[in-house]
This record gives sequence, C-alpha cells and structure tokens, in this order.
Amino acid sequence: MNQAEKNRICELIKQNKKTEIVINYTLKSGAAKRASKIGGKPDVPKDFEWPVYEGKDFEDIRKERPLSFIIQINLKDVAPYDKEELLPKQGILSFFYEMRSMDYGYDPANKGCAKVYYFPDENELEAMDFPAELEKDAIISEMKIVRIKNEESLPVYEQLLPDLEKLKKTEGIVCDDLDDYDECLQSCGVPIFEEGMEYYYEWAYRRIKLLGNPDVLQGRMEEECEGVTRGYYLGRGWQDVPEQEREEIWEKGKDWMLLFQVGTIDGYDDEYRWEYQGNLYFWIKKQDLKMRNFENVWLILQCL
Repeated sequence: MNQAEKNRICELIKQNKKTEIVINYTLKSGAAKRASKIGGKPDVPKDFEWPVYEGKDFEDIRKERPLSFIIQINLKDVAPYDKEELLPKQGILSFFYEMRSMDYGYDPANKGCAKVYYFPDENELEAMDFPAELEKDAIISEMKIVRIKNEESLPVYEQLLPDLEKLKKTEGIVCDDLDDYDECLQSCGVPIFEEGMEYYYEWAYRRIKLLGNPDVLQGRMEEECEGVTRGYYLGRGWQDVPEQEREEIWEKGKDWMLLFQVGTIDGYDDEYRWEYQGNLYFWIKKQDLKMRNFENVWLILQCL
C-alpha cells in the first residue's frame, strides 16, 4: 500500500470510531445498596426469578444450573459518559452468565446461557440471596466500581472487514495485509494501538466496558449473532447456512451492536476467567436497545 492508500484506510478507521464506557474496579467489597458493582448479591425486585440454564459442564454433565451474577450497573453512574445517549439514564442494568457450561454462543441451543435485566426503578430493588444450587466457585465476590471513564474505541482489522471489502470494490484499495492495517491503527492517536497489536491482545481480555467497538479476539460477531438467532449452528463456520441467505445475514448483521464486554476479573484469591484469556460479549439489536428491550441479548465468548 502506498501512503495515499494508507491515509484512506486511516480515514475509514476514524469514520468507524466510537465511544466506549470503561469500568474499573477495586477488590474492596461493601458496595452501597443499588450501587454499580461486580459480583456479590444482585439488587433485584422482590418477585425476581433467578435465571437458570441447562447445559453441559466441563465433565460433560448436563443439568439445569443457576446463572452466575457478573455485574450490575447503576445507569445514573454512566449517563454522563454516554455521549450518544444510547442507554437509559436511570435504573439498574444487570448481567448474568452460566459459568459451568461456559457456552460460546455459536449454537442456537445456547439461548439462555446469558441474561440481561433492566430494572427502571432502583428504589424497588433489594439484595437477593444466592440460590442453594449455585456452586460456591460460581459465585463472583463483590467488588466496588471505583472509576468510570470515556475512551475512544477504534475497530481492529476483523471488525472493519465489510467496509474494507466495499473500499476494494469502489476505490480499488486493497488492504489484506494485517501489518499495513496495524500501521494505520497505530497512526490514529490511540495509545493502546501505538504500542502495537501484540500488546493489544495482552490488554484486550482484561477489560470491562459498555458500548464502543468490541475488543475482538477471534473475528467479527455481528453476523454470527444474526445467523445463530435465526436458528443456524455456526460451530462449523457457515457451511450449514444456505448460500442465498448468507448475504442477507451479513446485511442484517449491521442491526447488532455491542452492549457490554467483560474479560478476566481479578478477584481476591482467584481469577474469574472465560476459558483461557477470553471475553464475554453481550450483543443487542439497535432497535431493541432503543425500545429498552433486553430480552433478546445474545452472548458470544471469544478467547485467545
């Protein structure tokens, strides 16, 4: 690629820049009632039914298990950082995931392995005890949220593939060399990318954030969300999807956006990990987010 072509790629990267809301935590417990926090007992309505999911664990035992409570976010805490005003301005947003099955989300049967709940009126919420069936090592210790901030979020190569393909067709610019793309990223003024992509992968699986571009570890996820929620098993790639439907799925993939991402959580005595060096990505359709409908959020797990 010549410099003019690299400049065009940089322009495309910046056009796809988003704002992410980064969440930092401390190992200290004792979060206030209804405060943003990781783990501990969730604040929920009195009639809340703790979610369960039937899946196979690491020993290939299939049974119904309670989901683990990961995090609750008091939306008043993040409202000042939600520059595009995508999220509700108040209430509690809570995220759950079944840690024993630790499903990846490429199978329609994984529906229910993760849940997101939105409680508009925080005053109606009280801490709920853990179900007796929830195993001790599937309980995440309570940790306070100590800092929330904005950061620029740039798309890595895999995330921008459809746009790069369009650029190839319309302007004849071919960017199929990862080193060229990484060089463009490094010139965009975001410190993490200035360090290089090797450092990116060490950094990407230890983050917690709302919105923005996903910190991709394996590949694009929007089309995967669309395909799996249409009922297609994608554990073997796209071979089970009819050719005539793939183009529509890729187009409809644009309807999906990242709601929340969580990587390895460093606890008191242990790490809470999603496979080895992995991230959980909670995806939502843009229209569902506008309608405050969190029932159809889809989870994808990626790892290095």
